[in-house]
Amino acid sequence: MNKQEQQQPSLHDKINLETAQMPWSELLRYFAGGHVICVDDALDLVDVATRFSADDVRAVQDWLAAGRLSKVTDEQARLWLEADAALWTVVARPWVLVQEKKRA
Repeated sequence: MNKQEQQQPSLHDKINLETAQMPWSELLRYFAGGHVICVDDALDLVDVATRFSADDVRAVQDWLAAGRLSKVTDEQARLWLEADAALWTVVARPWVLVQEKKRA
């Protein structure tokens, strides 16, 4: 590996830098388009986004089957809007992955 390759951030590191907390109200247009996926708080959001970006179909299918990933429901969207919730958010095109703060 040359020096330039060593200085390139990994996909995981790049996605980690793109992760931020956002108010749910700013994500409504993506929800309306059906592009928001809720990530269970037992999973690492950055790891999930990395797997999405790397097209790791098996991992995503396993998480879906286990109920660890799901499209945000109308009821959940309403609750987050009423609570003025801020969610951890990262884009893994075409998806916006969201996760509630981990409970202490």
